[in-house]
Amino acid sequence: MESNPFDQNPLLCKSTTIGVYGEKKMDALQFYPLSFLPSLLWWWEADMHIGVMVMMTQTLKTIMSSYHDFDKSSHLSPSLPPGRPGSRQWRQRRTGTLAIAIAALLMSTTAWLSLVFSDATACCFHRLKNWESSSPFFPWKKCIPHHLPKVTPPHSLKYGTGGDHLNNGSTIVDQEGLSLKHIVFGIAGSSQLWKQRKEYIKLWWRPNDMRGHVWLDEQVLQEHDDDLLPPIMVSEGISHFRYTNPTGHPSGLRISRIVTESFRLGLSDTRWFVLCDDDTIFNVDNLVDVLSKYNSSEMIYIGSPSESHSANSYFSHSMAYGGGGIAVSHPLAKALSEILDECIERYPKLYGSDDRLHACITELGIPLTWEHGFHQWDIRGDAHGLLSSHPIAPFVSIHHVEAVNPFYPSLNSLDSLKLFTKAMRADPRSFLQRSICYDHARHLSFSVSLGYAVQVLPNIVSPRDLERSERTYSAWNGISKRDEFDFDAREPSRSVCKKPIIFFLKDAGRESNASWGSYVRSRDKDDFKRRIFCFPHLPPLRNVQEIQVVVQPLSKNWHLVPRRLCCRQSNTGKEIFQISVGECGKGAFSPLY
Repeated sequence: MESNPFDQNPLLCKSTTIGVYGEKKMDALQFYPLSFLPSLLWWWEADMHIGVMVMMTQTLKTIMSSYHDFDKSSHLSPSLPPGRPGSRQWRQRRTGTLAIAIAALLMSTTAWLSLVFSDATACCFHRLKNWESSSPFFPWKKCIPHHLPKVTPPHSLKYGTGGDHLNNGSTIVDQEGLSLKHIVFGIAGSSQLWKQRKEYIKLWWRPNDMRGHVWLDEQVLQEHDDDLLPPIMVSEGISHFRYTNPTGHPSGLRISRIVTESFRLGLSDTRWFVLCDDDTIFNVDNLVDVLSKYNSSEMIYIGSPSESHSANSYFSHSMAYGGGGIAVSHPLAKALSEILDECIERYPKLYGSDDRLHACITELGIPLTWEHGFHQWDIRGDAHGLLSSHPIAPFVSIHHVEAVNPFYPSLNSLDSLKLFTKAMRADPRSFLQRSICYDHARHLSFSVSLGYAVQVLPNIVSPRDLERSERTYSAWNGISKRDEFDFDAREPSRSVCKKPIIFFLKDAGRESNASWGSYVRSRDKDDFKRRIFCFPHLPPLRNVQEIQVVVQPLSKNWHLVPRRLCCRQSNTGKEIFQISVGECGKGAFSPLY
């Protein structure tokens, strides 16, 4: 290939030259000493612009002179008919000349603007700026046009045979014995909210079994009980990165870099990096079960989109949201550590951290692996409809626990979360799993959400309807219409005679292999209305104040092929009702009729 003299000599700038004028300036550059080069480049650039303007003026002058000569000859030459000013012939000649003059002016202006705003001109100024601020012994940087960003993959990416992402023994057996010690957590926090948010982390963090850090924007004072929390790290500065989103906050840049900062700590025997927020609650036992399905030697990106259709439409339906948790395999974290800083500089207009991370992972060609147990929880208000209809998948996380009402009546938000996590620790695998059974003699339906509530409906309702989330909440943007949510939802029942009686969890524990939960009847404001408007039908189980639920342990591999649990109910007294829950036998089902 023929060499380019401008690539060989970085002190020369490519530029468009106009006629002999520009060529003389380029020739002159080659003979001036290097010390005069900045001034010469400025003089050359300015002279070129002046030259173009002179050419524009000369063009107009030539056209107008031609017109006057032509007009004079038309009056003096006997061979031409006289043209009086104001006559039709005179007006046609004058209009034609004016049109030619305007066209010439537009062409000259276009040429001048293309020169001023060309990449070559910008290149000259950038090289001049770099040359003035650097040592004379270092060459100028190569100029790359801003509107042509170069996407450079990391050097470690090579062609090779692809492995199986699922851990089926096809390539590597390192997933055997996966435990919490193989996972490094990167928790994004804020120094202003740390005193409040750290109470949420205490509910699920196990300091003796887990590794990770809380990444804050600045250092905070340590308190006496902070040894129960992950160590605190202060994130690196982000002032040198561009951020141009008008509605977001530059902290998204800092949070997006937590995965690379965690990787660069060089913690040994790390297979997964899990990213989350300081107001996220994790079921870490189920997290290990879920990650054990995948081969950590591959580049894998695990998480879940938002519940809000508007949020997914604005960001992406294939993006994992960090509030609900993002799991990144070690090879993917390594690849990100090589390209992330360069990559996020290409996306200054993005809103936050999740979309920047997603953009860079997309450049690597890695799709989202959707696990339904990760919950962003972009909702507000009463979370009952979601807690009582968890998908048939291991529960892994929830987010935005401050933005919703307390889970259990008569308890504040923090105490509700303490009871919530107590039930989660009692039986992590079956926590929030659904079970549906029927009492055909009394025409009742039972919908059990383990660790949260038992609903008793005064009629027979099909599982298809019960598995739809009752829309008791609104989206993060305040919209509560059904089409705002990217999952099956149903309207709350408007008839007090069809509304369920709800028994909320009061206590939970574990005895031997089985776990248990005590659920007490809630005081419903509609009880009095039921007695009047639903007469002669009495409220279901009107004398029962407590339902005891006993849960048989799930098999170790239930999470690989999950199925909704089965249940059966029995009376143990006038005020106590008992339900037994466990895995369904093969072919077993709960008949509706």
